[in-house]
Amino acid sequence: MAESGTLKSYSQAKREADLLLVAAWRRMRILRAADRPARAAWTWFVIALTASLGANIATAGLLDMNAVPAWLRILVAGWPALAFLGGTLLAHTPTPAPAAKPTPVTEAAPVAEPAPEVTVERAPEHAPELPPSAAPAPVPAPVSSPSVPPALLAHARKVADTHHAATGSPIDAATLRTRLGVPPALADVIAAQLA
Repeated sequence: MAESGTLKSYSQAKREADLLLVAAWRRMRILRAADRPARAAWTWFVIALTASLGANIATAGLLDMNAVPAWLRILVAGWPALAFLGGTLLAHTPTPAPAAKPTPVTEAAPVAEPAPEVTVERAPEHAPELPPSAAPAPVPAPVSSPSVPPALLAHARKVADTHHAATGSPIDAATLRTRLGVPPALADVIAAQLA
């Protein structure tokens, strides 16, 4: 029975390692496209690859599952937190703007001599009077509210329902913003859609 639980732990660690491997690879491609260094993404990629290979070896039957060393049990137990940290850092690190490519320097064209200034004087002409026109009314700029992804709205609805069940009152935008970790404008839009 203990062997079955240990195998499940290794299988779970393998899945988490593979997910972190995919996230690190995606981040490396994004950074490479922006001509930015990808040292942190490579580090997480190597850590995830090592964990994935270790989980494969552990489940291949090379270990006695009834006598797993304590250090390995600690490593497997701590892996989910490490994988979560790595995935969070990879997902939430801002993507840099692509580096501006320098424009090639071309040889300057020979400078021509400036033309002499010639001033011609004329008598001022009287412009015909135009009827006064009414100034057009200013058109207000459309206020664009941030769009709310359906998954975020569904999660917000669960948070609001939990809050209502616990307190007996509907959730306000400030509490919703704090619980979801979203900007105030987005919290206002979500609160309006939940009402």
